[in-house]
Amino acid sequence: MDIDRRNNVTVTGNPHGRTVVLAHGFGCDQNMWRLTVPALAADHRVVTFDYVGCGRSDLSAFSEDRYSTLAGYAADVVEVCEALDLSDAVFVGHSVSAMIGVLAADAAPARIGALVMVSPSPRYVDDIAYRGGFSEQDIDELLQSLESNYLGWSAAMAPVIMGNEDRPELGEELKNSFCATDPDAARVFARTTFLSDSRNDLKTVRVPTLVLECAQDAIAPREVGAFVHRTVPGSTLVTLDATGHCPHLSAPEATNKALTDFLAGLR
Repeated sequence: MDIDRRNNVTVTGNPHGRTVVLAHGFGCDQNMWRLTVPALAADHRVVTFDYVGCGRSDLSAFSEDRYSTLAGYAADVVEVCEALDLSDAVFVGHSVSAMIGVLAADAAPARIGALVMVSPSPRYVDDIAYRGGFSEQDIDELLQSLESNYLGWSAAMAPVIMGNEDRPELGEELKNSFCATDPDAARVFARTTFLSDSRNDLKTVRVPTLVLECAQDAIAPREVGAFVHRTVPGSTLVTLDATGHCPHLSAPEATNKALTDFLAGLR
């Protein structure tokens, strides 16, 4: 299989620098990193890609069986790394991709040497002594709404996820990204995302890790960031003065500074 074509892989930046892989979240594509790539390109080789079903990926490669677990997406990440023969790359994952990165790093430790988790959540549903931000009923209703009327769900949820009500263009961009995602693939990805529980997987992390959270995030409250930081050995937690679940779009300067400071410390 042509992995580059399947995942619409793009390689830019400094070919002699350490490789940074930027992975988008649910319903998005690699274009969401357009404000981050220029901040990295001078010193790093930058890899962006689209998960199957998103962006300009090869939709014919979609398999509900493969992508019904986060391990299927992590396998794609590993295959992208193998196709590019990456070693010791820094994986930057937004939202659910943070957990996908954890699985990929565990599966291919020689390929991924550091992790950056942007607005991560290992479990969205509340549990005993754990606040994920949603009740089981919340998630059931969210998924039912998405599956019955994906376009309507996208229009309603994008502004909530993005936050920043005073900047409606950001919510509109996220809505358009959701609407551009194949609906069938989105339904599978949504169930995989919102029903996942990766809390125990965090304990497997053995690489330098940066956890980036927003001061206000309706999808991943700060209790989640604190949990991830406590659970990942030796991780660094940075709270951005930002609102919403997508700081790389709503607060790119602060996000890029935290990211580049972390990368500089790895040298």
